[in-house]
Amino acid sequence: MTVFKRKIFYMGGFDPRGVRHYHALYRQSAARWSERTGVPLAVSNRKTASPARADWTIENAVDGTTTSYSFLRWEDLVRRAWIKSPVRLGLRALRTYGGLLRHADLHIIRTVPSGPVKTLFYPPVFSVLLPLLIGIVPFLLGLVWLPWWAALAIGAVLGVAGATPLLKKLHTPWLLRFFIFNAETGGGDADPPMVARLDAFATQILAELDGGPNQEEWDEVLLVTHSNGSILAVPLMERILAARGGTMPANFALVTLGQSIPLILCRGDAKGFKERLRAVGRGDFRWFDIGSPPDGAGFYGVNPMALIGAETRPALVHLNPRFYKFYDPENYHSGLANKYDIHFDYLRVGDRVSPLDYPSLTATARPIEASVAAFQAL
Repeated sequence: MTVFKRKIFYMGGFDPRGVRHYHALYRQSAARWSERTGVPLAVSNRKTASPARADWTIENAVDGTTTSYSFLRWEDLVRRAWIKSPVRLGLRALRTYGGLLRHADLHIIRTVPSGPVKTLFYPPVFSVLLPLLIGIVPFLLGLVWLPWWAALAIGAVLGVAGATPLLKKLHTPWLLRFFIFNAETGGGDADPPMVARLDAFATQILAELDGGPNQEEWDEVLLVTHSNGSILAVPLMERILAARGGTMPANFALVTLGQSIPLILCRGDAKGFKERLRAVGRGDFRWFDIGSPPDGAGFYGVNPMALIGAETRPALVHLNPRFYKFYDPENYHSGLANKYDIHFDYLRVGDRVSPLDYPSLTATARPIEASVAAFQAL
């Protein structure tokens, strides 16, 4: 008999892989969690609820828990914004970083942790330096036998060819596309399809909170966002709070995993986004921000509202999941190339179960405060 009913709305990051990938990832994490706890989790097939949403359920018969999981889809918008031509990617990156340098808010950049700031700037630096370093040797050798222009052409071709696989391994093109998208859309504010999608997301979430033909009595409703999804959570929460008079129900919480909101705040010209964040800062709701310090794409322990001097009425709790404590040393990530993997540990299960791993948060009978208390008691 079900004793605890949970509703999850999940909004992921700037990722073209979409719902099929994340449904498979959830199933893998649930199976791994079940192996370690002895508690079976039954994850259903996914089904299309609307063009912007896919649903599945998680049944935990031992705890008597049913979770209705809604994946808020925007991977089609990511694919639309995905720049395939290396030349166009380079030109758009030049424009993006030129704008960032002109409008950089140095006070915020100096205030936030240095790791994500380095992640912001290493893609363009590496994209220039690696081809130069690789191409300089063939260029110098070519000068011995060839005209300078021919040696330069050979060095440039070999430099780009040699640097491309290394840059892909470091996920540099992906990061460039991510930064370009957010700079050009102002965190979703200036992109009409993204605005329409956020309107649709808000309508669907409000329908679960405020009633409808299939209304359920949920013990807990979580809006879970990851990575770039946390940026989009700002205009999304602004819409939801406006519709509800600034107050969310007691069973609701926002959960941000590896949040990257300050990436937008680092730009002094992101005025529309900052106004939306100020509106969120005036809202009454619970907010659990889970961030790992080694995650180079997330801003651990940063209150984005405080960065711009906004009110901070939401009950914001920062949590370091300490992933390294739940992995055997030989299995834990290390090195620059694995920073990307660290950014997805929020959705995985380690060698030992944590109260903050994703199945523990989404498929047990503990409400999120109890999971946090269990983690803090370790």
